[in-house]
Amino acid sequence: MGDKRKIKVVLAQFPLETHSRGIITVAGMLRDAGMEIVVMGNALPEEIIEVAVQEYADVVGISTYCGGELALSRALFEASKKRGIQDGTVFLIGGIFPPKNIPKLKEIGFQGAFLSATKEDIVSCIETAIAAKGRK
Repeated sequence: MGDKRKIKVVLAQFPLETHSRGIITVAGMLRDAGMEIVVMGNALPEEIIEVAVQEYADVVGISTYCGGELALSRALFEASKKRGIQDGTVFLIGGIFPPKNIPKLKEIGFQGAFLSATKEDIVSCIETAIAAKGRK
């Protein structure tokens, strides 16, 4: 009846990540904004992309606090290209990483890279990026 499908977000952390407060907080914020959330926890880039494909995810969000975000992000995007979802999926990353890496992360392919953000910041980023990709 004209109802829009909820935006589906897969949230994950790269391997060796031991901090979960960020991913849990973001999951709650996005759920409260009306999005459907799949929280994977720790996973390799290829595993994250596989779940995104299986779940028909609109968004892949990464929470990172332990470093390695540039190398692991490159592997994430290589996997997304192999599975053919890079162009149609919104990618976000947040957590603790050097601010100088934000331009590098966006160059790799992330539409949003957050060191801190409000619910409104993240939701706006997702909605703007989805609209730019011609969806919804």
